[in-house]
Amino acid sequence: MSTDVAPEAPGDAAQVDLPMIVSVDDHIVEPPDLWERWLPARFRDRGPRVERHGIADLQFTGGTTYQIAFDDDAPPADCWVYEDLLVPHKRHVAAVGFDRDDMTLSPITYDEMRPGCYDPVARVADMLANHVEVSLSFPTFPRFCGQTFLEASDRELAEACVRAYNDYMVEEWCGDSDGHLVPLIIVPLWDPELAAAEVRRNSARGCHAVCFSEVVAHLGLPSIHTGHWDPFFAACAETATVVCMHIGSSSRMPSTSPDAPPAVQATLSFNNAMASLSDYLFSGVLVRFPELRLAYSEGQIGWLPYILERADDVWQEHRAWGGVAEAIPEPPSSYYFRQVYGCFFRDRHGVESLHRVGVDNVTFETDYPHTDSTWPNSAQVARDLLGHLSVEDRYKIIRGNAIRMLSLDLD
Repeated sequence: MSTDVAPEAPGDAAQVDLPMIVSVDDHIVEPPDLWERWLPARFRDRGPRVERHGIADLQFTGGTTYQIAFDDDAPPADCWVYEDLLVPHKRHVAAVGFDRDDMTLSPITYDEMRPGCYDPVARVADMLANHVEVSLSFPTFPRFCGQTFLEASDRELAEACVRAYNDYMVEEWCGDSDGHLVPLIIVPLWDPELAAAEVRRNSARGCHAVCFSEVVAHLGLPSIHTGHWDPFFAACAETATVVCMHIGSSSRMPSTSPDAPPAVQATLSFNNAMASLSDYLFSGVLVRFPELRLAYSEGQIGWLPYILERADDVWQEHRAWGGVAEAIPEPPSSYYFRQVYGCFFRDRHGVESLHRVGVDNVTFETDYPHTDSTWPNSAQVARDLLGHLSVEDRYKIIRGNAIRMLSLDLD
């Protein structure tokens, strides 16, 4: 693996050389036989599997829900089948390789996807062609923090599915990639002690990133203010495992009305991250666990300066009645600068506010293979956004901060 930092070239930002990117937010489309191969034998006949079905109509209905009309004579989609779920693959989730106007909400099969969506060898080839050396990938069928298995009725099977996914992630997706792919695990969200044990099990084999929900109370689980999650947070702090919270990991996306087009949700996608950071800054979690690290994946960074300013102002002016005078001894922003990372791929306003966001607190991502992905032009996007910065600051954002965040043995 290359570890050299490319020198700054003369000329305008478009010509600036870059260090190889460490992308902190990409996605895996799980291969169709993942659980058939990785579940213990006694669970395999009930685990997730893929079937091909015709889909006549597919409509987004808000949050993470869709209205689907199945018809054997309609265009085919490969669909995950698990308990009472029948979940089709959608083109806008496996979008790389399609023209922008063809990245539609429409059914898709594995045959139509770019192999890098689901094959680790092809993924690494696509990464290297895109100036990306290392990638962290979020799940698709389990959803962004494993909500699919939280919502399942058979908890024994669900726990086995979580462990099987993590075994695949560590041993196969990442195992033969020469360090280009780094593991990101899910946990049994219904039990913080089981979640802590899974963090420790995977940390022992080199995994230092775990998926979690931005606003876990939206999943019908105890909030972070209850102390319920302290065993999980303690395990993450003790093992240097960063808690990665992707937009949509609350199983609901901010919107204004049921009939608002999906573009409204896409525009407001940072809202849950903003709410989540407010929660953590005033929860006492970052005070009790000073080694705990959080990452707001795909949340962008332009909103950070104001929420930090507002949180500090509330702490300064309203803490006597705001319920945080004893729990939060320092200005809330101090915990952000110590323990939190923002993640972005296109955010010019955020880059212009680096003096407020913190150049040590932001990381870069490519979002392969979603419609937001900068692939195959991530290097040029980074040059356009960051080419005016110093070599040192550009290195931190594109690579160095992510290496620290993920405890990587690079550079």
